[in-house]
Amino acid sequence: MKGALIALLAIIEREVLRFVSQRGRFLSALVRPLVWLLIFAAGFRAALGLSIMPPYQTYITYEIYIVPGLCAMVQLFNGMQSSLSLVYDREMGSMRLLLTSPLPRWWLLMSKILAGVVVSVVQVYAFLAIAACFGIVFPVFGYLAVLPVLVLTGFMLGALGLLLSSTIKQLENFAGVMNFVIFPMFFLSTALYPLWKMAEASPLLRQICALNPFTHAVELIRFTLYLTPNLLAGVWVMLAALVFFGAAVWGYDPARGMMTKRGG
Repeated sequence: MKGALIALLAIIEREVLRFVSQRGRFLSALVRPLVWLLIFAAGFRAALGLSIMPPYQTYITYEIYIVPGLCAMVQLFNGMQSSLSLVYDREMGSMRLLLTSPLPRWWLLMSKILAGVVVSVVQVYAFLAIAACFGIVFPVFGYLAVLPVLVLTGFMLGALGLLLSSTIKQLENFAGVMNFVIFPMFFLSTALYPLWKMAEASPLLRQICALNPFTHAVELIRFTLYLTPNLLAGVWVMLAALVFFGAAVWGYDPARGMMTKRGG
């Protein structure tokens, strides 16, 4: 137990130090949602013809509506970037060294995900602080209540990234896979518009959005920021996290998973 805890703290420390040394990563994590918040939001609001968005009567402006979705976007990109480092570590050999540890493989992979979650939570709170400077604020206790939710959603998205990294043969291929996953998940969700608005355009797309795990991650963050429980979204996110993590552990098992096919 002590050895497992030491390994967890060491992996988290390594990820945090890597994040601190890569200042561009932190800036890009903030610039991306701020561009959506300050520039694209004006265009989307005009195109959708919305200022107050029913049935979310508590969300006064479109900018306030999309902030939870942008928080989830920060975690989505961070989960993919953390997985990119796994692909790099595997090519350099350090990943193989880590997985030969006497500790259980699932614990090592979970530690890697949790290390990425720590970084993503810092990024989300930094983004919320900047949004508050522009007058986009939530209830004070909402900022505290959303912390465990961010851990859960970050774990789900990190597990998804880990699963994807187990299928990548070369580092150069990861960027294409990231775009193939990130943009459909983001745009086919409630990050930018509610389900009822999507249903007006296409009932099929509305159903796809409703089944998208990222949609439930966004809604869980959104409702929690307003201190309103959303049990259904929480269950969906938890189930998705377990499925993604289980598949990732299988993928990194040299006896059964994807790693065998690459001789890794």
